[in-house]
Amino acid sequence: MFTPEDLDLFAEKGIDVHTVEEQLASFKSGFPFLRILSSASVGNGILSLDEQQTQYYLDLWEGYLKDNHKVVKFVPASGAASRMFKDLFAFLSADYSEPQTDFEKKFFNSIEHFAFYSDLDEACLKNEGKSITDLIESGNYKAVVSNLLEAKGLNYGSLPKGLLKFHRYATNNRTAMEEHLTEGALYAASSDGEVNIHFTVSHEHLADFKALVAKKKADYERRYGVRYHISFSEQKPSTDTIAVDANNEPFRENGRPLFRPGGHGALIENLNDIDAEIIFVKNIDNVVPDRLKEPTVRFKKIIGGVLVSLQTEINRYITMLKSGKYTIDDLREMIQFLHKKLFVRNEETKHLEDAELALYLLRKLNRPIRVCGMVRNSGEPGGGPFIAYN
Repeated sequence: MFTPEDLDLFAEKGIDVHTVEEQLASFKSGFPFLRILSSASVGNGILSLDEQQTQYYLDLWEGYLKDNHKVVKFVPASGAASRMFKDLFAFLSADYSEPQTDFEKKFFNSIEHFAFYSDLDEACLKNEGKSITDLIESGNYKAVVSNLLEAKGLNYGSLPKGLLKFHRYATNNRTAMEEHLTEGALYAASSDGEVNIHFTVSHEHLADFKALVAKKKADYERRYGVRYHISFSEQKPSTDTIAVDANNEPFRENGRPLFRPGGHGALIENLNDIDAEIIFVKNIDNVVPDRLKEPTVRFKKIIGGVLVSLQTEINRYITMLKSGKYTIDDLREMIQFLHKKLFVRNEETKHLEDAELALYLLRKLNRPIRVCGMVRNSGEPGGGPFIAYN
């Protein structure tokens, strides 16, 4: 099935031929559904906090930051913006020249409210000799869209979301990447003002991200009184997935098998390369303007406090297990901790001997903790702050 040239391509990417064969087999046989045991609820994967507990975790997080532990904000930022503009691409290629769909009409009626409006206006003046207003008044709507999406203008149709202007402010407009710089300063800065942020980006846009950081970093450091340590990595080619045709056979482009980047799960390897005690993970486009940041910052801190609390208990149990100084009651307490705090259950533990149970607990407790947060409006029935574990 594969030629020597194909095998050379696999080796170049760091992908074993057996991995490619397994991917093809999975496409042909299908992927099994995940077996769901039960729905998440309070006490079963979800922790509901009252105000006193909330303040406890907030204080715990602030105390943790004062001890200058290494915290990293990890941002997957390689996502392209092309899907954001699919309706505008459709308009460009349509056989009509004026807005017809509800989306198209709303876009042009609201265009001055977009954060990129001023930049787009400059591009239109440069390339068309007319402002956005003049182009619209003359019915040349497609020129506006062309300057937004194509390389002659802002090139937003080919850029990653992290480099797009997302939000408008009184004095400046921010890209999604800049919003993450702001967030990092608000909930992940150590007591001496150190903020660590890591972006995963595509190779072709690495230079653009670095250029934007070089341009903006000092401004945000002055604004928030912090020092940023910003690093980048690229999604590894070894995590790519082979593309297939309608018959689930390798799709070829110019005679070579075509590979597509893996999803966010492929970034686990990048995540594993990060040396930090706590890592906050958040997608590049999951940002809000400053007027809406308070709940985000508050609950990120609460999540951090929950993590610190859990890690403290885990460290105590691991020390106990490694020393061998524990009782059967201690082991039972640890099992309850797994069940009620980490929501890890294994019915087979009841059949294990004490020594086997201790080894099992040590393996489970030595794994990274993952916590995700959900904010629920406290005005809703049963509402209040929620933290969800997975």
